[in-house]
Amino acid sequence: MTLQELMPLIIVGVIIIVLAVLFTFIPVMLWISALAAGVKINIFTLVGMRLRRVIPSRVINPLIKAHKAGVNVNTNQLESHYLAGGNVDRVVNALIAAQRANIELSFERAAAIDLAGRDVLEAVQMSVNPKVIETPFIAGVAMDGIEVKAKARITVRANIDRLVGGAGEDTVIARVGEGIVSTIGSSENHNKVLENPDLISQNVLGKGLDAGTAFEILSIDIADIDIGKNIGAILQTDQAEADKNIAQAKAEERRAMAIAEEQEMRARVQEMQAKVVEAEAQVPQALAEALRSGKMGVMDYMNYQNINADTDMRNTLGKMSGEDSEGEES
Repeated sequence: MTLQELMPLIIVGVIIIVLAVLFTFIPVMLWISALAAGVKINIFTLVGMRLRRVIPSRVINPLIKAHKAGVNVNTNQLESHYLAGGNVDRVVNALIAAQRANIELSFERAAAIDLAGRDVLEAVQMSVNPKVIETPFIAGVAMDGIEVKAKARITVRANIDRLVGGAGEDTVIARVGEGIVSTIGSSENHNKVLENPDLISQNVLGKGLDAGTAFEILSIDIADIDIGKNIGAILQTDQAEADKNIAQAKAEERRAMAIAEEQEMRARVQEMQAKVVEAEAQVPQALAEALRSGKMGVMDYMNYQNINADTDMRNTLGKMSGEDSEGEES
């Protein structure tokens, strides 16, 4: 085939390629769908979204949905929310759900809730259908020392006005747990709590625990209540054990002090005995010196010996009589 014969085919191929590129860059089908749904939008606006790196379907499809539901939003609002990192489809669904439920919710408020990281659609649904939050078993101790465990079911409704900056479910559970513990702790007897568990609900509800949270507490119901340990008896046992350990420690301290005093006394006695032995060792020398100097005669020395012999005899008799008396007693 000659070049002239191939030229029409080449022209047709170029046209097809140009149209393919054009339809790929310009969402013509999306533009047609918007026009068919009654949403007036310029095709150059869609081209501008492409240039701003916005996926047109992420904006136009929610816009069509909002237009069909009668929600008044425009392209600039949806595109700016998309560029801010929000979920456009979820915000539009929330606005539609709020309109159906006669809940006043503006686009700015819904967008702020979505950008805050909360599920705005779930919040609207929770405003219509309240949610039940179940707490774990919360233990409190009555004045009589008995532990009481209670589990509560909290019925909450989302507060749209406080969703941005309001505390979440964990704060509500913590506040309710604190109220249950204080109510049980202020009861004189655990039987009163078991007989009237609604006292816990009344006291907790009266404290306004939903202040500053993203929810409105509708009711608090005690789902289960049970008896725990006798904390008072356990504390008394622990105190008695501690007192016993302290007494044993003090007794051991006194014993150690007594042993130390005894050892000190023995040391003193041994010291005194050593001094006596030393003094006795000096007696013969003193006698010899007295005899040499003439201060003591021979008769005086003999009398001294007789006195010592008499003393030794008396000591021997005393020891013998003591041994005889011990033998009779045995």
